[in-house]
Amino acid sequence: MYFLGIDVGTSSVKALLVSESGKVEKSVSPLYEFSTPKPMWAETHPILWWEATQKAIRDLLDGLDPSSISSVGLTGQMHGLVAMDGKGQVLRPCIMWNDQRSYRECDEVTSIIGRSEILRITGNPVLAGFTAPKILWMQKNEPELFAKIDKVLLPKDYIRYQLTGEFFTDVSDASGTCMLNVGERSWSSSILDAMGWSKCWMPEVTESTELTSRISVSGSESTGLSVGTPVVAGGGDCAAQAVGSSIVREGKVSVTLGTSGVVFAQSDRYRVEPEGKLHAFCHAVPGKWHLMGVMLSAAGSFQWFKNKFAKEESRREQEGGGNAYDLLTEGAAQIPSGSEGCMFLPYLSGERTPHPDPHARGAFIGLSLRHEMNHLTRAVLEGVSFGLNDSLSLMRGLGIEPSSVILSGGGAQSGLWRQMLSDVFNTNCFTVNAHEGAAYGASLLGAVGIGSFDSVESASDHWIKQTEEIHPGENAGKYQSLYSIYESLYPRLQKTFHALAQYSEE
Repeated sequence: MYFLGIDVGTSSVKALLVSESGKVEKSVSPLYEFSTPKPMWAETHPILWWEATQKAIRDLLDGLDPSSISSVGLTGQMHGLVAMDGKGQVLRPCIMWNDQRSYRECDEVTSIIGRSEILRITGNPVLAGFTAPKILWMQKNEPELFAKIDKVLLPKDYIRYQLTGEFFTDVSDASGTCMLNVGERSWSSSILDAMGWSKCWMPEVTESTELTSRISVSGSESTGLSVGTPVVAGGGDCAAQAVGSSIVREGKVSVTLGTSGVVFAQSDRYRVEPEGKLHAFCHAVPGKWHLMGVMLSAAGSFQWFKNKFAKEESRREQEGGGNAYDLLTEGAAQIPSGSEGCMFLPYLSGERTPHPDPHARGAFIGLSLRHEMNHLTRAVLEGVSFGLNDSLSLMRGLGIEPSSVILSGGGAQSGLWRQMLSDVFNTNCFTVNAHEGAAYGASLLGAVGIGSFDSVESASDHWIKQTEEIHPGENAGKYQSLYSIYESLYPRLQKTFHALAQYSEE
């Protein structure tokens, strides 16, 4: 018996087979590209996802009896607009999560609904990445295509339609549309009515563990899966990633140190940060919610520093003298906490949480003649850690006290950085044995959906095990003092960043 998880990502479909014990038996990731036909645009034609999904499933099934697949769980990139007509045909390429063309429409949606009402209903401000402003952009700029809309789907749910012929989504993915009443876990009639959009466009929304549909005859012919194989609702990639990292109870928080950084916490009740600084979504755990902060340049800041400045370390790596990142962190470990008065602001790509400011920029502050490469390396690691702590502090302010923080992502491979994060958070941190991300979470949701486990929590306990525990050390107290200095820097530099923006755009 195997559980199939499919993650419709930005540049690839990741699909994997998971055994009853939770072991990943096989994984494939067919690639595709997205296009940027104009500045700030990002599009993919959904047929590319479907072609990659068909290939992925057939590769996984090679040499395997299709009847051994017990369920299919789906996840994928959130927020994308897949507009379909009444014949089930895609009207235009998907406007993706990273497309920013609808920034003006964000203000228009907010004006129509009201900012306080948007926050109350959806738990989030209107952002260009979300689905609603994309629909409004299409209405204003492509009226002939807009008039043909019969269904609005999210990326993973387009794959569900191809597999089953059915229109469903789940509450966690729908939370990122700006059209869901997140507290009530249902489409918001008041928002749809105010925008003049039909509720009939919306797929049926369910909890993430619901068995929504089954593989159709055409889906079977396209993929090799058996007709009737259950397809479970699944979740948006952030929620599925969290499920796949055991964030299934309040008090458990995950910090993912990828190019961007994501701080994710389960909440047993619907909480909204008053200023909308944190995302508040339904979780993929039935009846639960989550809060999420996003930092745009987390491990990406370290990558930038390595690529631009670590010429000697990169040369040594090319000559077989060790990994450049390891060489950098070895040097940083020789420097005391606080980098002897040097601090780094990691806003290289602007910022999202807690400062939604595209004009925010990176900075080294406190440089003196004493500082050298190792100081700057440590300052980068500390600055990113403080930036992630911004999100955790907001969550604590809403009454979520982390009992543990699960660390994952490329940056978490560094022992120095793991200890630093535990010190900055002043909380025990852990690593776990699950490293396959959202697709693994989708597999777990699929297993729950067909009754192999009685809950997401029990499935998580069975499949996901702790591998390392990190306790706050002797630097924890010092980092609390340094963090208060870090917090003060952006408000003092905001006007400077905005004044400099005109020169960076010339």
